[in-house]
Amino acid sequence: MKLCRMHLNILVTGGAGYIGSHTAVALVEAGFRVVLLDNFSNSDFSAVQRLRSLVNQEVPFYEADCRNKSDLIHVFNSEKEQGCPITGVIHFAALKAVGESVEKPELYKLNNVGGTERLLEVMEGFGVQSLVFSSSCTVYGEAENIPVDESSPFLPSESPYGFTKQACEKSIVQHAEKNIGFSSTLLRYFNPIGAHPSSVIGESPRGVPNNLVPFLCQAVAKLRDPLTVFGTDYPTHDGSCIRDYLHVMDLAEAHVKAILYLLQAGNSMGCRAFNLGTGHGVSVLEVIETFEKVTGMKVPHQFGKRREGDVVAIWANAERAKQELKWETTRPLGQGLLDSWNWQQKLGEEFDL
Repeated sequence: MKLCRMHLNILVTGGAGYIGSHTAVALVEAGFRVVLLDNFSNSDFSAVQRLRSLVNQEVPFYEADCRNKSDLIHVFNSEKEQGCPITGVIHFAALKAVGESVEKPELYKLNNVGGTERLLEVMEGFGVQSLVFSSSCTVYGEAENIPVDESSPFLPSESPYGFTKQACEKSIVQHAEKNIGFSSTLLRYFNPIGAHPSSVIGESPRGVPNNLVPFLCQAVAKLRDPLTVFGTDYPTHDGSCIRDYLHVMDLAEAHVKAILYLLQAGNSMGCRAFNLGTGHGVSVLEVIETFEKVTGMKVPHQFGKRREGDVVAIWANAERAKQELKWETTRPLGQGLLDSWNWQQKLGEEFDL
């Protein structure tokens, strides 16, 4: 089925966030009309302004909360009244810090699971049948077989955050079973890093970063204490955790492929899960080594105890995405780390940090 993308209006929830903003840019560049929604729980309006400057157009934005059904109805109604009804949704809006989820499990359940359920209700009310869901490799728990493929079972989650992603996926599958014509891609991605090569947008977490690379960059910039490597006694080749790090622009392009996959299928495929990763595992200590190599900067770091909720090692078997979505990563680890550092430097120049 041939699609006229200029008539496809894609709502991006969490659109001012890290992955949401990069995906919005990729969607605009691919010819879609994009509408952003965010409640600024972990972002701010400057991300929307940066995004707009990057694509050189006025991308519509709504400050709204997915947990609030009336907020969502307002967004869908407003776009419909302007003659641009929502065609599909890419749903990023969620809290995502493993450590914080251990401290505040109920907040994560209400926000992540509750927000997804409200969104599904409103989509059904407006007849919107295509959803790309931002899931995570955490749904696999402490996987028994690595690399992980999509047939791997959901094992008990290592964190409340992982549990919410499992619960959201189950809600979406149940919704599809009850609503003939509804289709969803469940994108289980691994560890996004990097920034847009222009350094106009990137990852800007509020407060102390929960992810490795932004904390690393801030430590190098002397905005934070030395990076703590959580755990040196894991059963890995160097004792540190192993993850699959993919560039955020590769990830953004995967979401474009995923929404096209749904729309071209004509809302007839139900739910389909896809792993998004490089297919290679990298340890925390290897990330530090690679960062120092590509930037020429030393990473101040120290060693600490294991962090509750962290799995030992996980990386993707992303063959399904390659075969069905026609997607695979093209940017190496070093490029992601260099882009992250360039973005950090740009922030320092703009805000005199």
